[in-house]
Amino acid sequence: MSFTIVEQCTARLNRSELAVPGSNPTFLEKAASSPADVIFLDLEDAVAPDDKVPARKNIIEALNDLDWGGRTMSIRINGLDTHYMYRDVVDIIEQAGQHLDLIMIPKAGTAADIYALDMLVTQIEDNMKLEKRIGFEMIIETALGMANVDEIAGASKRNESLHFGVADYAASTKARTTVIGGPNKDYHVLTDPDENGNRDVHWGDMWHYPVSKMVIAARKYGLRPIDGPFGDFSDTDGYAAQANRSATLGCEGKWAIHPSQVELANDLFSPSEEDVTKAQRIIEAMEQAQKEGKGAVALDGRLIDIASIKQAEVMVQKAEQIKAAG
Repeated sequence: MSFTIVEQCTARLNRSELAVPGSNPTFLEKAASSPADVIFLDLEDAVAPDDKVPARKNIIEALNDLDWGGRTMSIRINGLDTHYMYRDVVDIIEQAGQHLDLIMIPKAGTAADIYALDMLVTQIEDNMKLEKRIGFEMIIETALGMANVDEIAGASKRNESLHFGVADYAASTKARTTVIGGPNKDYHVLTDPDENGNRDVHWGDMWHYPVSKMVIAARKYGLRPIDGPFGDFSDTDGYAAQANRSATLGCEGKWAIHPSQVELANDLFSPSEEDVTKAQRIIEAMEQAQKEGKGAVALDGRLIDIASIKQAEVMVQKAEQIKAAG
């Protein structure tokens, strides 16, 4: 291990993160009974300019009046380049801050963005004498944000998670796509022709690099990396495929832009019973090996060592966290 120890952020289940527009009181009421691990009440992209102020009031009322069942609650504020942002932060924290766990920062571009918001939130919390400190989740959804993702991740002790905002990222990089998440038929490779001149087409994941880069930055600072939206909520197979790719790279969860995606995310980002059992066997086998003075041992025809224990412990701890949450 490096002498530099990575400090982990507040531990939260974050398999699913449900987006709920603050402009729709009916959606807010329905969201209160959602099985989502995290719910973010949106003031930004899902809310038209004329509805920004009413949406803010709706969210304050919803945080104060609805029973959210102990779920992690977040608000997505408007961008730091808008005149809506400061009132989003001031009004909601002053009037409902005791019910708020996180603030989602859209289009985070530089470490200074996070510093500025940290200063504002700190002053409001101190003035209101709030004991609970509100955490930050940052959406990396621009070329600027991705270029500065490492500095953004380490910009504040409030930081808890990084999210990949695929749609705005595509627009920022001028990617040739109009869909929100998922693969693109033009992003593929061709095999060499066989003896009959036939060539196979292998689609690739055009989002592999940015997601992987975001995961590395998040883990460097002990944050949770979260995959963002998948626009076609009727395509459950496509959602699952994207989620599995992100999970394989290290993401802990994914957005749900429709209630039907919540259970999918919860299932896809939960370790299976078979995987947990295997992880427990690895831990037990290595504990026995260490008692016998061995640094490695064979299990089911595979070599396992100290690194194997660390992998297994991550899976077992996640299962225990899910069980504790009920």
